[in-house]
Amino acid sequence: MAIPVVDLAEFLSGDPQRKAAFVEELGKAYEEVGFVAVKNHGIPDELIAHQYEYVQQFFALPLEKKLQYEIPGLAGQRGYTSFGREHAKGSEAPDLKEFFQYGQTVENGDPIKSEYPDNVSVKEVEPLNKTLFDAYRNFEKSGRALLQAIAIYLGLDENYFDAHIANGNSILRCIHYPPITQEPKSAIRAEQHEDINLITLLVGASADGLQILTKQGDWVNVTSLPEQIVVNVGDMLQRLTNNKLRSTTHRVVNPPKEHWHTSRFSMPFFLHPRSEMSLACLESCIDDAHPKAYPDATAGEYLDERLREIGLKK
Repeated sequence: MAIPVVDLAEFLSGDPQRKAAFVEELGKAYEEVGFVAVKNHGIPDELIAHQYEYVQQFFALPLEKKLQYEIPGLAGQRGYTSFGREHAKGSEAPDLKEFFQYGQTVENGDPIKSEYPDNVSVKEVEPLNKTLFDAYRNFEKSGRALLQAIAIYLGLDENYFDAHIANGNSILRCIHYPPITQEPKSAIRAEQHEDINLITLLVGASADGLQILTKQGDWVNVTSLPEQIVVNVGDMLQRLTNNKLRSTTHRVVNPPKEHWHTSRFSMPFFLHPRSEMSLACLESCIDDAHPKAYPDATAGEYLDERLREIGLKK
């Protein structure tokens, strides 16, 4: 299945007609599929290549070195999380992955800094730290533009999300699915799930495996070209829009047996708002045919609940 492709340059063109056409195209794709591929996304190819290079160097370190960066009490929100620690909501089987997470760097004295733990620096792969910072800032910029388009589609002010995501709690996650060395108990590297956040931006993974569940109940492979990123709706945006924009169920499946010896790397950027943002369903998304589907909650309350459900927080 070729997922819908949109061109972010159209939204940023300064031409009202091209901008409006992009908004309509993006909104319809999110209502109907939940995933889009975005070209001209503004994240430099060279930066993405460096990120993959240094992330692979980190995961190639001996386990005892990586475990130095697994910090108790951070619920996996910064630094390293070892293999098999996380599972999908509703699943007892651990996902077949290890990962490293990098979060917000508050640079303007915003008091929200007290909510965020410091990022974890890797001394064995020094260039990784600056590369993750630069990638994070670029993902934020692209994500802000996409949320501006979503706001317009929802009939909100174009800048509705801007203040909510400024110094927001977004996470850049670098994932390693190691080679499969014996007959796996499951055909799934990452069990089916929906993302927690507003939107997820994903640069092309190093190998196939990502599948989405269609409205017809079929699993289909998601493929995007190297110069595109895949962007999907998360549960927070689904709640806010009272299911108008649906959070798409997706999973990562194991490769064919002849590729078991290979690793898979993936680097999603989970765009989160500030913790105090209300996720109460927008009044404009509630009517007789679509009664309010969710209780009111803040982004921080909802994130805390979900981290417990997936086993990262006790």
